[in-house]
Amino acid sequence: MLAVERRSRILERLRTTGIVTVSSLAADFEVSEETIRRDLQKMEESEGVQRTYGGAYIAKAVSTDIPISIRENIYLSGKETIASLCAELVDDGDTVILDSSTTAIHIAEHLRSKRGITAITNSLRIAEILGPVEDVKVICAGGSLRHSQLSFVGPAAVRTLEGYFADKAFVSCVGLDFNKGATDADELEAEMRKLMLGNARLKVLVADATKFGKFSLSLIVPLEKIDLIVTDRAPDSRWLRELESRSIRCRFPGAQDPTDEAQAIGREDDEKTNS
Repeated sequence: MLAVERRSRILERLRTTGIVTVSSLAADFEVSEETIRRDLQKMEESEGVQRTYGGAYIAKAVSTDIPISIRENIYLSGKETIASLCAELVDDGDTVILDSSTTAIHIAEHLRSKRGITAITNSLRIAEILGPVEDVKVICAGGSLRHSQLSFVGPAAVRTLEGYFADKAFVSCVGLDFNKGATDADELEAEMRKLMLGNARLKVLVADATKFGKFSLSLIVPLEKIDLIVTDRAPDSRWLRELESRSIRCRFPGAQDPTDEAQAIGREDDEKTNS
């Protein structure tokens, strides 16, 4: 089989399933994994395919449910940058809410060194990361388990979260748009994330640079419902002006110390409570 025909079939499979793995493609086409990696590299350059460790995906279809095992290896550098900035916002003794995003998994890894925190989450992976840490209390939402995402959703999960409130919530999105706000590809996850933000004093949206200017199926919250956006690099000037006009703070590498910002927000909330 010619390379061009093989790539055409790989692309057809990607458009059907949303994701592929190097090992399965190598077995199906009876070629080496290195050959498949070269194919995916070519397709990334010409077909808009997104490569990740062990495979590739097409993320533009909102109905595509990319398994967490694939998503965990996408944009690793950006997620780690965001996680580090978010961890600086968390003080010992805080109660934090973490959603089921892979960025939240990175945040959870950074929180293992915090003392006396309580973590509320609908993510089985985060419960596994923080559960063994003796100085961290973990509250995990019940409900129906989405096997591909290892997240709990549905009415039972909503009822659990409705009874808990937090100092800070860290929630991800699929897209972030001026007019449509923060959106998600799954309506059940969007419902969970909206509730998480609503039950926290500091509402933090985590979004890497690829999320800006995009939108997906279900609304999480309008932009005005967000206090702070943490991202992996500076948004363009149009975004910065728009966020400033709506009094939404934005933190990225090289920006003002996010810890100072969080403390300022806490002081503002205390002043409102005491007035």
